[in-house]
Amino acid sequence: MTLGIGLIGTGFIGKAHALAWRQARAVMGGLPPVRLELLCDLPEDRARAMADQFGFSRATADWRALVADPGVDIVSITTPNGLHREIAEAALAAGKHVWCEKPMALTLADAEAMAEAAARSGKVTLLGYNYLRNPAVLHAERLVAEGRIGRPVHFRGWVDEDYQADPDLPWTWRARLADAGLGALGDLGCHLVSLMLRLMGPVESLIADTQVIHETRPVEGGGRAAVENEDTATAILRFASGAQGSIATSRSAWGRKNRLDFEVHGTKGMIAFAQERMNELQLYVNEGPTSEAGFKTILSSPAHPPFGSFVPAPGHQLGFIDLKTIEAADLLRAVAGGPPARPDFAEGLVIERIIHAIARSGTEGGTRQRIG
Repeated sequence: MTLGIGLIGTGFIGKAHALAWRQARAVMGGLPPVRLELLCDLPEDRARAMADQFGFSRATADWRALVADPGVDIVSITTPNGLHREIAEAALAAGKHVWCEKPMALTLADAEAMAEAAARSGKVTLLGYNYLRNPAVLHAERLVAEGRIGRPVHFRGWVDEDYQADPDLPWTWRARLADAGLGALGDLGCHLVSLMLRLMGPVESLIADTQVIHETRPVEGGGRAAVENEDTATAILRFASGAQGSIATSRSAWGRKNRLDFEVHGTKGMIAFAQERMNELQLYVNEGPTSEAGFKTILSSPAHPPFGSFVPAPGHQLGFIDLKTIEAADLLRAVAGGPPARPDFAEGLVIERIIHAIARSGTEGGTRQRIG
């Protein structure tokens, strides 16, 4: 069975999807073959040019034509956030499997509708939380599950970038609730929440604060427009296990390019990870003589699947696109009847509930939010 791929959007993440589809079977093996069938973007001449560059057979400027096309079996959605719900629901209704980038949707109601549509369709869905595929992070999950650091008692996480730090940057759609939805939480914080849930389990409640640092931005032709979503967010959390945690995110943190760091503190030790050093994991276990106590640096290697599918030796480093390749492979396995792809739309809805609860707590002056 050869699966036809339809790609909507050709920006950075669209290109990442195209590359991932091209190399998933070659790298991972044992997957159904794919054909790059149809690419969509605006205007149509750009769609044709990018289809040629990425290796797609055909191009269109109409996403509705793409999701209805009988040659397309899987739809990759890499559009701006405001289109996610409409395209995903249409694709699922047309009997397609869906790989949609995060954040899932503009609003919690939209995310709920998408999860319901996925459940009705019976099709495979996957959300683009590629950092979950990092072999170092997967090893951290195993260490926690095996009790290597004892009972997890506290989580700390940060995710920061500086793409909105300059107050003179022009206003864009990312500053408008109707187009972007949440700000730093939707762009960045959701990635941290996805990692936190895998390591710590369900969240019971939280309190939070948010802020808009640059309340207006210049617009073309003069004047300024309001920034409607948050530049920073900070939350204190209580997990269902009884553990506690704190997370913070900023899109206005000068000097930070992709700071996605976390620590898991346990009763016997701790784990620390930094995305900018994504092929390393730090482990501290309270055992052995005090004179030899300290952190161990674990370098990703073929001992940490699926690293070995890419390179046969430690120290050769995986990158961002490699994680997207693992995502594509997981989706293809699920379509072929293998393990479910995660996070699907149902699991993604849990992430959305948390980030929207953080935003709600922030706007309500730090009210406690229960996560149902």
